[in-house]
Amino acid sequence: MRGSRSVRVACGTLTATLLLTACQLLSSDDGSDGSAPTTARTPPSSLAPVSGIGPLFLAVGECSSFGTISFTEVPCGGERAAARVVARHDGTAAEGPPCPPTTDFVLHIGEQPAETGAGSIPPGYACMRTLQPPHPGDPGAGGGPRTIVGDCVYGAGQGRVRETACDGSGTRTPQYKVTKAVPARANCPPSTALYVQLGGAPNPVGCARPV
Repeated sequence: MRGSRSVRVACGTLTATLLLTACQLLSSDDGSDGSAPTTARTPPSSLAPVSGIGPLFLAVGECSSFGTISFTEVPCGGERAAARVVARHDGTAAEGPPCPPTTDFVLHIGEQPAETGAGSIPPGYACMRTLQPPHPGDPGAGGGPRTIVGDCVYGAGQGRVRETACDGSGTRTPQYKVTKAVPARANCPPSTALYVQLGGAPNPVGCARPV
């Protein structure tokens, strides 16, 4: 078992904005179409110790346990396994590649000493998918680190929106549903009432209609 690591968790139904996704640190809308500029920010998460068993903590295909205080890398076939790494990147989620669309949550891994004792391993983040349902990152489920086609949102005031379950099982009733992903706002259908930044190429803009 290796030494402790620092990790932050980003997941669930977090603040989004017009042209911004939930659970991500992204640039603000410049209001070029006459709408008010808006911003979104991932709420801070507490640091928690974690430990691993492989050459790289939580490499792609490896699994973690769940816990409210710590996250441990465990064998995927074991009874403690709760989620699998579907993508792993160095740096921060705000600056690096977006996680796959149906990612359930993100583990932000702090800088740590190298196994050899020389230098350090840079900070990074792991995109996680739970081994068993429910999957908050699925379309319309009301959570996950990205807003994707099929997700629903409601107005949270001050030009912001939050993601919520499309079936009404969440604490808030859905008001808009993202029905299409396109390269730019001009490509959205006339029925579009809200533009949502989905992140990632080649279709970063989501077209949402009232529900």
